[in-house]
Amino acid sequence: MSDSKSEPSASDIRLVIAASSAGTVFEWYDFFIYGTLGSILSKAFFPTGNATLEMLLFWLVFAVGFGFRPLGAVLFGFLGDRLGRKYTFLVTVLLMGIATAGVGLIPSAATIGMAAPVLVILLRILQGLALGGEYGGAAVYVAEHSNPERRGFYTSFIQASVMGGFVLSLLVVLSCKALMTAETWAAWGWRVPFVLSLALLAVSMWMRLKLSESPVFKAMKEEGELAGNPFVESLTYPGNKRRLFIALFGVAAGLTVIWYTAMFSGLSFLKSAVRVDDTTAEILVGIACVLGMPFNLLFGHLSDKVGRKTPIVLGYVATLLLLFPAFWLVGGAANPGLAETARSVPVVVSGPDCRYSAFATEQATPCSKLLADLTGSGVPYTLVQGSALMLRAGDRVLSLDGYAWDDKKARATQLQALLGDAGYDFTKVTPDFGRAAIVVLGLVLLMALSGATYGPVAALLAEMFPPRIRYSSMSIPYHIGTGYFGGFLPFISTLIVAKTGNPYSGLWYTWGVVLVALIVAAWGLKGGKPRDYGDQAA
Repeated sequence: MSDSKSEPSASDIRLVIAASSAGTVFEWYDFFIYGTLGSILSKAFFPTGNATLEMLLFWLVFAVGFGFRPLGAVLFGFLGDRLGRKYTFLVTVLLMGIATAGVGLIPSAATIGMAAPVLVILLRILQGLALGGEYGGAAVYVAEHSNPERRGFYTSFIQASVMGGFVLSLLVVLSCKALMTAETWAAWGWRVPFVLSLALLAVSMWMRLKLSESPVFKAMKEEGELAGNPFVESLTYPGNKRRLFIALFGVAAGLTVIWYTAMFSGLSFLKSAVRVDDTTAEILVGIACVLGMPFNLLFGHLSDKVGRKTPIVLGYVATLLLLFPAFWLVGGAANPGLAETARSVPVVVSGPDCRYSAFATEQATPCSKLLADLTGSGVPYTLVQGSALMLRAGDRVLSLDGYAWDDKKARATQLQALLGDAGYDFTKVTPDFGRAAIVVLGLVLLMALSGATYGPVAALLAEMFPPRIRYSSMSIPYHIGTGYFGGFLPFISTLIVAKTGNPYSGLWYTWGVVLVALIVAAWGLKGGKPRDYGDQAA
């Protein structure tokens, strides 16, 4: 099957890009709104009395949606390669909109008990299935309409649209907050962004219904070259197993952890570890996203000139070098007082039986309870061996006499008072303009690293696989990589931070995955100018 086709007119390609990108923005809005409202949802649906455990459970359920993306990729990839690109991603956006609105309508755990988290999990599964089919459909659809010489640039709008969904989720949340009192927002107002997905669904469906089927798919159908079983052929097509391996470990896993670290880890880090006011943190990340979106287009365009491999590999190398410095820059600028206090008055815990469990609603020993309190307060600490329980802040030994070991809320208040006397300030901060600009600069650097690896990827994956199994073959490794390496990133990073007491230690997960991706991409991806579809591409 040849990929040759008459080139669409300028107006045709604009409609294809606009409709595909808009649908992608709305669908990712639906998916990200859950992560954006993590601090509220964790308490509404997973109340345990342990703030760290609530967030771990929240991120675990967040990951469930990602975990089902590969199954969605198999299901909708099959339909996309058998029935067509257009109608398949119409179904995915419909499913996503309905599932997202449903999350906003579930009563809290205080009202219906365990049924609340169960319903959330079921709806997250539906969202994951829908998203597993969405990306491949939109990317393939745009790629198959594109002139090969501009394929990287045109498909990079899909990549930028994913970031646009995150920005839209922030904008809607901030707008709702501004129009409501804090009490209304906390009581029920947070549900509004979920229900609004129904309006976005209507717009997305209207735009996508205006599209015609992909010319490549129509040609395959006319010539009788559709795959009998796209999933099976993806695993048996000559050379495809190697392509799937490279796409998974060299492309999808690496670019995903960079992207999620820049977005979700960046936002969570500002809100928790450096104690920036929630709304301020959302605004700063939103501004950084808007400024960072063009990097996807830039590197997508650049990949048309120098090839797909070069920006991706260089992006990985730059991430390994700059990931930690970028977060140090953000942390130091966002709350310099806290950063300086942590350096000059380091907290050290020593004692026996310091076996902290992030999954326990209550810790078993006094030392582990103290570690839980420090983790919940976002205070970095160092744990050393000792025969007696001791808490030090710099040169001072802080007395634990009268510490309310059996009352978690009282302990949190007491701990903050003890550390407050030692110089720690637990009030939420709002950086001044100069420091806010530095925070945005650090976040934009992370967005640029993401853009280098993310911008060219839709064109690259479309070019790696033959047309008859393209939807399935690019969707499966992409969503395994994003679903598992990326989807579990917030959970794993939070767990690492909770275990080590270092707010930056969760970044080692990202660093390790990127290192593996660099090795595989450098070995497996072919350099040089972009190749057209088919076997010669990878």
